[in-house]
Amino acid sequence: MMVQIILAAVFVLGGLFFLSVSSIGIIRLPDFYCRNHAVGKSETLGSMLMLCGLAIYNGLDVNSAKLIIILLFIALANPTATHIVARAAFRSGLQPWVLDKKRTVRNSSQTTKDHPENKNTVEDKTL
Repeated sequence: MMVQIILAAVFVLGGLFFLSVSSIGIIRLPDFYCRNHAVGKSETLGSMLMLCGLAIYNGLDVNSAKLIIILLFIALANPTATHIVARAAFRSGLQPWVLDKKRTVRNSSQTTKDHPENKNTVEDKTL
């Protein structure tokens, strides 16, 4: 019984960590695509760890089976939804945040159509 509680606490604390990282990523990252990536990865893992910890804490029960079904739905739906939202944003013309070679930040509101870096593909920019 004690091992079950400790294991459940480890999973819940792991989920709490990843959900906290996801929250910080939404606040700190510069543009929509970076934020979407942070939320898509860490929020999915954090939610799954939390639900797994709760299922372990409940033991073999009907509620644990429901939690596992929700966990499977999250594992399938969150990455798919994140990809669809990012793809829709890209197709609607939202430009990714880039850092120019002069180390000046420019976002999509500062771009012009005749600017050479305003393309549909994202090039690798190094600092």
